[in-house]
Amino acid sequence: MYAILDIETTGGKFNEEGITEIAIYQFDGHKVTDQFISLVNPEREIQPFVVNLTGINSSMLKNAPKFYEVAKRIVEITEDCIIVAHNSSFDYRILKTEFKRLGFPFKRKSLCTVELAQQLIPDMESYSLGKLTRALGIPMADRHRASGDAMATVKLFKMLLNKDLDKVIVKDAIKIEQKSKIAPNLNAMIEALPSDTGVYYIHNSDGDIIYIGKSKNIRKRIIQHFTGTNSKSKKIQKLVSTVTYEKTGNELAALLKESLEIKKNKPIFNRALRRHIFSHALYSFTDKNGYVNLHIDTSDREEIPITTFSTRASGKHFMFKVVDEYNLCQKLTGLESTKTSCFKYGVKECQGACINEESVNDYNKRVNSLIQKYSYDKKDMLIIDKGRTIEEKCAFLIENGIFKGMGFFDLNHQINNRAILKSLITPMENNRDTQHIIQSYMRRNKRLKTIDLK
Repeated sequence: MYAILDIETTGGKFNEEGITEIAIYQFDGHKVTDQFISLVNPEREIQPFVVNLTGINSSMLKNAPKFYEVAKRIVEITEDCIIVAHNSSFDYRILKTEFKRLGFPFKRKSLCTVELAQQLIPDMESYSLGKLTRALGIPMADRHRASGDAMATVKLFKMLLNKDLDKVIVKDAIKIEQKSKIAPNLNAMIEALPSDTGVYYIHNSDGDIIYIGKSKNIRKRIIQHFTGTNSKSKKIQKLVSTVTYEKTGNELAALLKESLEIKKNKPIFNRALRRHIFSHALYSFTDKNGYVNLHIDTSDREEIPITTFSTRASGKHFMFKVVDEYNLCQKLTGLESTKTSCFKYGVKECQGACINEESVNDYNKRVNSLIQKYSYDKKDMLIIDKGRTIEEKCAFLIENGIFKGMGFFDLNHQINNRAILKSLITPMENNRDTQHIIQSYMRRNKRLKTIDLK
């Protein structure tokens, strides 16, 4: 659990500042669960430059509560939480100073979104909250007021959590929470989980990830783990201390994150991921007569395949479908071995490419349209799928046929602006597994929206 906050102060000498406004959003990693926003009477003069910056003046604070009157609420909303702020060393220092004046030792672990952004989104022009959120396309209201700045930090932190593929932030949070409370039973963990699509992480009491999985229904899948009677399920039930999750909104994002994060985190109960999760692929070549031929072969060839399959059978099933869809010749697609015309020619369903009757250009045009649809080799494109909320979408970036990563957006200008788009995207490794996952998903979801980038 996180307490994401922003504090406005009077300005002045170091450790003599007073709080004029505070906003705290309690955040569980997915949504805001509680909030506290209040003006505060600092009982001291506000520096003129601060009045100009924030618009908060002494007359506005005349009847505002003093710090000791809001201190209890601050303690409650931040208990068992990690303090998160943009330049947290400042905000956390101010809070500790105010509590010290009351004779109360206020101690929390803190995270700084400036430092996290510098690690996870390198090479930005500026890491000030205003310029960074603008560069990332994050909407911001009431700049230099506590509630506006804190909410912008919430949105920024949510993006940073998504970019933290090593799960360092989440692991640290779990270690803090375990000191104060451990879920008393498995049922309590299940109740806290959503019935949404995403990736889930099973942790031990040290916060280490011991299993990663993906599901269209996270809660249902965890119930299966917790009620399973096989050896692995029983071991997980014995060691599990916490279950965290990340909603993805769509299965493609879940599949890609699961594959990548198993490789990066190497959980003890995930079977060693096979080097390739596919065995066969679709290739093309041009025969001596100029016709483009298609054929299924093992995926260990050096040439780039059009698309890949988990088994030879699934590849052949795909080929029978596209032969009908694109009116192709079974002989030139490797489905029929014959020295003469193919069977479909005899029933007038093939236009004669198998015996050189059909024009090479006409036949190849249909084959190439199939290749164009199912291959993203050398393409610059975005794949657009559902996001984690109704307003949000998920984008998968492919440049020159290479998968670059994925990110979430809710405003079209964020993906129409190439610079903002690059910042939103969480970089992910491009390998044969990711290529297979994307190609397989595109085959199964024919209505998937794609955008060609120029």
